[in-house]
Formats: sequence, structure tokens, C-alpha cells
Amino acid sequence: MDIRDAVEADAERLATLTGAPTDVMRNLVHDRTVRVADADDGVVGFVSYDAQGTTVHVTQLEGDADLCERLLEEPTRFAEREGMSVELLVPDGDEAAHKAVERAAFEEHGPGPRFDGTTTTRYRWSPD
Repeated sequence: MDIRDAVEADAERLATLTGAPTDVMRNLVHDRTVRVADADDGVVGFVSYDAQGTTVHVTQLEGDADLCERLLEEPTRFAEREGMSVELLVPDGDEAAHKAVERAAFEEHGPGPRFDGTTTTRYRWSPD
């Protein structure tokens, strides 16, 4: 499996993975850093993130627990190089993401905001 930068042509597959409109995913590719996991049969997961101030914010994470853990290496590697922390919100019920953040040494930092009625948990990672 290859982890690479997303390109506009990936937008349709990202939309399929998330249930979001293709145009939204196309904008995501243009507006954020998006890294995709590319297997023989195409894109199987992705992570999107951006940096603001001293924090890298993971805005989307898609894939199974093992893949999500691997994808989280992308923003944490960037953050470590830049002396930043990483933060993400995980929707309650997203067991793959919860497992991945815990295995990737993120720490729970309390509840996050609600999105469409779904509660979230805030996680944070800081370099040693």
C-alpha cells in the first residue's frame, strides 16, 4: 500500500468513502493537506489536516483501525518536525478511529462539539 498526496481525481472515491458530495471532497483536496492510502484496487482510506497556530487539526480520517493508525503518522510526523501538537475530534461510535488514536499515543482531552446530533471526543497528541 502506498500513502500519497491526494489529487483532484481522487475526489469521487473520497466522496464514496465519506458519503459527502464529490464537490466537497474536491474542495477538501484543494484546501487541506490530504494523504490517501492507495492499494491495488484504488484509494482505501485518507487523512486530511491543516495547521493553525501551534496545532495541526485533523479534519477527516477514514479507514479501518490499522489504516487510520498508519494515516495518523502523516500529521504527527509534520507536527513533530514543526514543534506542534495534533488535535482531532472522533465521533462517538467510530470504533476504528478510537482504536487508532489510542494506539497512536493520542490522549483524550474531553468531549468535543456535536455534529448533526453526534457527540465527539477530543484527542490530542504532542511531541515528546
